[in-house]
Amino acid sequence: MSTTIDQAGTYTLGNRTVRRLGYGAMQLAGPHVYGPPKDADAARAVLREAVELGVNHIDTSDYYGPHITNQLIREALHPYRDDLVIVTKVGARRGDDASWLPAFSAQELELAVHDNLRNLGLETLDVVNLRAMFDPFKPAEGSLAAQLEALAGLRQRGLIRHIGLSNVSIQQVREAQRIVPIACVQNMYNLAHRHDDPLIDALAAEGIAYVPFFPLGGFSPLQSDALSAVAAQLGATPMQVAIAWLLQRSPNILLIPGTSSLLHLRENLAAAQLVLSADVLARLEEIAAPAASAS
Repeated sequence: MSTTIDQAGTYTLGNRTVRRLGYGAMQLAGPHVYGPPKDADAARAVLREAVELGVNHIDTSDYYGPHITNQLIREALHPYRDDLVIVTKVGARRGDDASWLPAFSAQELELAVHDNLRNLGLETLDVVNLRAMFDPFKPAEGSLAAQLEALAGLRQRGLIRHIGLSNVSIQQVREAQRIVPIACVQNMYNLAHRHDDPLIDALAAEGIAYVPFFPLGGFSPLQSDALSAVAAQLGATPMQVAIAWLLQRSPNILLIPGTSSLLHLRENLAAAQLVLSADVLARLEEIAAPAASAS
């Protein structure tokens, strides 16, 4: 398979059109997303290669590192191409022990926006996702109204163009939409973790992008005999099949698989060339069913 992402198509993110296969920058920081990478030159090379291969949607946050990932993006890509959309997140901070801590006050959110602006070298952020930190990896109910009103104020001041949500429930999405337009939702979702199926379909009907985090399983990469068998049949890697499945799942899904490897970057982007037949899709359903029944 050649490395091209044109076949994946495009979708609207805020008021911008982006290719559906993007890049997530989290893995460019050091171990546990903390501190500098082993090889900063290699990290910058991955970013440049991604853009050269057609990626125009990069997902990041200033709490990756902290600060380091955004600084690498600026060093590698600034001044940015006109079509490049950089999406960042606020709502968390890092402890001195690399822990993930909520940072939800209006003052902390404004500080985070300014940190992102400074380290990315931007005057306005394209999209800022409010990351709900009630639970690090799955939605938990709670009102986000105060935080969204603070971000809406920063939007009125011209520091943010669009607001999104991360790690939220459908109830929190509906609450948010009563306060400010929502450009995208970023939740954990992949071939094995499909609790957001109803939310994806609802957002698709409204023309709102859904961006899975951990699209390949995250810190525990997807492992499945069915996935491996399908990949062998197609002459692809299991991760390429997982990406192709997400691209075919719904047209509003935007993908941001992350890697610090040029080889893996090219493999990820080449997954746009995979077309999964109805038979293959049915076989892959075997992966989701056990996960759903165990929950």
